[in-house]
Amino acid sequence: MNSPSRLLVPFMIVFGCTFIIILAGWKFLSTYGIDNYVLLGANTLFFLVCILVFFIQKKGMKNPNPNVFIRSIMGGMMIKMFFCIVAVLAYTLLIGEGFNKKAVFISLFFYLIYLTVEVKVLMKLNKQHHA
Repeated sequence: MNSPSRLLVPFMIVFGCTFIIILAGWKFLSTYGIDNYVLLGANTLFFLVCILVFFIQKKGMKNPNPNVFIRSIMGGMMIKMFFCIVAVLAYTLLIGEGFNKKAVFISLFFYLIYLTVEVKVLMKLNKQHHA
């Protein structure tokens, strides 16, 4: 499981499953006042950011100095927080009064799902390398 394409499979599965769930529940979510486009955008944003951060952390894991890996973890958290804050602020400024809290909170749940997958893949990689 060392090739980059195989390492991305769990992320693609999560992206595909959440995308399909959003599309399948389009009318159901709309009846509860949840903006589906916000969910689709957040899902795509988290997918791309998690891939970026994952490769940064994977590179840090290869370094023999354990501090590099810790810095890559902390840097990845900062990158994710920055993107989340910028996305919510941009959404707030663009939408204004039509801000959909439900969609934002569901999107943050997506973040937790991507975070869980990222940690599991990194833990598998750590077991393969010198831990």
